[in-house]
Amino acid sequence: MSSWKKASKSNQRLHRERAQPAARAELGLLEKKKDYKRRAEDQHQKDDTLKLLRKRALTRNPDEFYHHMINSKVEDGKHVEREQEDEHTPAQVRLMETQDLKYVGMKRTMETNKIRRLQGKLHMTEVANKTRNKHVFFVDGDEKDAAAFDVAEHLQTHPDLLGRKTNRPRLDQLERIVVAGGADVATIAAMNEEREKSYRELQRRIEREKELTIIQQKMELKRVLKEKRASKPKRVAKGTKDRAPVYKFKYERKR
Repeated sequence: MSSWKKASKSNQRLHRERAQPAARAELGLLEKKKDYKRRAEDQHQKDDTLKLLRKRALTRNPDEFYHHMINSKVEDGKHVEREQEDEHTPAQVRLMETQDLKYVGMKRTMETNKIRRLQGKLHMTEVANKTRNKHVFFVDGDEKDAAAFDVAEHLQTHPDLLGRKTNRPRLDQLERIVVAGGADVATIAAMNEEREKSYRELQRRIEREKELTIIQQKMELKRVLKEKRASKPKRVAKGTKDRAPVYKFKYERKR
């Protein structure tokens, strides 16, 4: 039982680090090895920085000029930025940026509504007609029969309508068609031109809406990055003309 008491840590004397001798008490705490390592690493980093700056000073171009030379001054051996009068207060800048973002969002909404109206008016049949696909016909007979095969006769339609994949009437339907008001070729051509004009407008508005979306995303991201955060977000992908930059934000618990 006595041996167990001797081995027990509760009865052992607490370990205490060696303190500063009383004769050197004015020097503060006694430096330990971990303190020396931290002080040595800091000193080495400063020495490397001075060495790099000395090297740059020796190899610099005497004709070098940059605008920060005239936009700053030296006071008490330190570089100080020259004070410039701000045209707007921070509150005014935030208000203008918010208004710009709202304006871009409003224009994007307008373009989206116009695109929906145009898509509802157009049937998008020309897109189907321009799509390249295959339609295979099987002919009973030899190569001469295959060469003499008439697609228009087989489909019972006019040869000029073979290029249409949608709304392709047969010959009997063409005979029953009565053009209201006696529309001529010029009227039909004008109608086709108007339809093509609507498709071109739709394409322009789709591109415009895509461009406004990219601008809105960039402005929203710029506003979010200005907010104060505990940790700086990390950029994952650089922004391009077709895409806003991508940042990874660290999760922060909100109260």
